Amino acid sequence: MSKNEGKKFISKEIALNAFKDSFKKLNPKSMAKNPVMFIVEIGFIISLILTVFPDAFGKSGGNLRVYNGIVCFVLFITVLFANFAEAVAEGRGKAQAETLKKTRKDTKAKLLSKNGEITEISASDLKKGDIVLVETGDLIPNDGVVIEGLASVDESAITGESAPVLKEAGGDFSSVTGGTKVQSDWLKVEISASPGESFLDKMISLVEGASRQKSPNEIALSTVLVSLTIIFLIVIVSLLPMAKYSKVDIPMSTLIALLVCLIPTTIGGLLSAIGIAGMDRVTRFNVIAMSGKAVEACGDVDTMILDKTGTITFGNRMAAEFVAVGKHTVEEVTRFAALSSVKDGTPEGRSIVELAKKNNVIIEEKEYKDSEFIEFTAQTRMSGMDISGGVKIRKGATDAIKGFVKEYGGEIPEELDSITERISKLGGTPLVVAVDKHIVGVIYLKDTVKPGLVERFARLREMGIKTVMCTGDNPLTAATIAKEAGVDDFIAECKPEDKIFVIKKEQSQGKIVAMTGDGTNDAPALAQADVGLAMNSGTQSAKEAANMVDLDSDPTKILEVVEIGKQLLITRGALTTFSIANDIAKYFAIIPAIFAVAIPEMNKINIMGLATPTSAVLSALIFNAIIIPLLIPIAMKGVKYKPMKTERMLLKNIMIYGVGGVIVPFVGIKLIDILVSPLLRTLGI
Repeated sequence: MSKNEGKKFISKEIALNAFKDSFKKLNPKSMAKNPVMFIVEIGFIISLILTVFPDAFGKSGGNLRVYNGIVCFVLFITVLFANFAEAVAEGRGKAQAETLKKTRKDTKAKLLSKNGEITEISASDLKKGDIVLVETGDLIPNDGVVIEGLASVDESAITGESAPVLKEAGGDFSSVTGGTKVQSDWLKVEISASPGESFLDKMISLVEGASRQKSPNEIALSTVLVSLTIIFLIVIVSLLPMAKYSKVDIPMSTLIALLVCLIPTTIGGLLSAIGIAGMDRVTRFNVIAMSGKAVEACGDVDTMILDKTGTITFGNRMAAEFVAVGKHTVEEVTRFAALSSVKDGTPEGRSIVELAKKNNVIIEEKEYKDSEFIEFTAQTRMSGMDISGGVKIRKGATDAIKGFVKEYGGEIPEELDSITERISKLGGTPLVVAVDKHIVGVIYLKDTVKPGLVERFARLREMGIKTVMCTGDNPLTAATIAKEAGVDDFIAECKPEDKIFVIKKEQSQGKIVAMTGDGTNDAPALAQADVGLAMNSGTQSAKEAANMVDLDSDPTKILEVVEIGKQLLITRGALTTFSIANDIAKYFAIIPAIFAVAIPEMNKINIMGLATPTSAVLSALIFNAIIIPLLIPIAMKGVKYKPMKTERMLLKNIMIYGVGGVIVPFVGIKLIDILVSPLLRTLGI
């Protein structure tokens, strides 16, 4: 879960700034972006005019000035609450942006000329393509790609993680981010972003909400809300001549109150806040979404493409078993495997030594200080130790060790191939151990499936999401890992073009596809996918191709991101259902109140037994205003999400937010009526 999940959704500072911004947003230019609330603001202005000039729209009788003033005040509060909801959502993003801005400093950069001379200039003067030198203690001046050197880089200012990350030229860990710090050694970096266009600049812009684009779903819902507003506006305009024909005198403020109660003001006031809060939840999860559309696409995902190594498995193969061959014993294999690994600092080497210790075989490294350790290389595909006295111990790939043994005139045991094949079928990697010309046994290296993935994939299956594992392993190994992890399908011996093919195939069936990646070879597939989650530790091309970047570089995080997307869609749907259901109670409150005097039969539908027509109108209007701030926590935090089938989820939300949306206003309006009716009688309204 998010590191910030336990924190309060709103601090005192954010609340104070949001309160100030609520007044700034009263500007008609700003309000016009939200047509529903803009209508409420116009109603407020008309009510204000009627409060000052009660006869502005015709003669009025009774104590209407006070009544108009109360309606005016409640409408003003309604608009202010809606602005406050949006300002709170924006304020949370601005607070994050301020933290990021502290990271962005105008540092000095060591610019390298073609002849190797170093010139110290301001980082803001760097251009794309410039080459800079960053040494121990230096801040990396801008985004770039390592072209020479190897160094550990502290990325905590951006990711929040204290552990440094190793960066080197070439491969999938050559991308560096401006604002991060070199902890050791040095790097030559080719700048890949112009000033103001760095990854950090984009992050600040995104979390501030300045570049937030409405998603297609949000635009569609906004269109529906505007359409409903226009329809009810026509109804209210038509109601005035009908009332005059029925000899019913309806005050203009009452018609305005009726319009505001009928149009979907609740969801209209919260819609923008829901969208901003959705992106904010993703950001607080240390994932940067390039648009609101990307977050929502997560909620619609049908198929998820996942790499095996690092996502489904730990990627570090661990020793699981020692297998003897021929006349050799397990104890012999264990001892020689441990000797070949005693100076091997790789995760595999350390796991072999650990397994040997569990088998009561302990090798003291100091006893072999005069021995020569042979490191693994891509050319030899084996490592080991040359012990003083001429004994050569090696462990490595089957064919490499076979070649080593044959070189010394040794023979290959008959059962070796069957043992290595059995290990491969189990999803493991066989490492053959040899001493001079004799093969003594095999080490079974197991690529361990991450714990809890079976349950998580089951949850995705409940959501109707298909999981596909991509791996370069042979079909036997791939099938074993896929079965153990619980994925729905797999692609063995997968090449970059295979990923694009499967994404296009799923998309051709109308499905939304998500995938993760970190390498340059993943960039085309990340760009093709509807949701592409790139690792921050990955290459620049991968990050540019994706529409989401994980600052923690955790490939499994896409599982949680999908749930956040689902939560965003559910939250919007739930609050829309609640808002529309609210209107039913408002009809029963206001309609009888308007016509009860001229048409006594209308009292039959006054099922709430509201005291007077005036208190009924004001009670409904007050409830309409106060329900918005009461729903702000739900809009910010999101509706609690549990994986389940779409039909069941829909039924659950209708029962909670549909039925609840009908019952709550009946209770709320009645309680408000009990409180305000004595006051209204005192005022003579």
